[in-house]
Amino acid sequence: GCKFDAGQVQQVLEGALASTLGTMVYSPQGSAPLAQSLAELLRSQAKEVVPPRYKLVCHVLLGQQGQQSLLVASRALWDPESDSFASATFSNTSLFAVATVHGVYFE
Repeated sequence: GCKFDAGQVQQVLEGALASTLGTMVYSPQGSAPLAQSLAELLRSQAKEVVPPRYKLVCHVLLGQQGQQSLLVASRALWDPESDSFASATFSNTSLFAVATVHGVYFE
């Protein structure tokens, strides 16, 4: 119960993305505030299942669904014994989203 459970956080992310973005249509003007509010929502929901000594960093990427491909990568300096991350993706006919939450143990 003291470690970051990436599987449980991933389930939280997948559920929140699906319920929030379900049938939403992509809008260039609305994507920035949507990404910001979605990051705050995901962070608060992930915080409920992560032990209290972890600091969470939430990153959300939104884009218009098209014929493009996308590769998302991140790097971090951390302790592999205690720190971890979870990531989830969502897409519908109009948009796609990639959400990542990094859990960093705070001593």
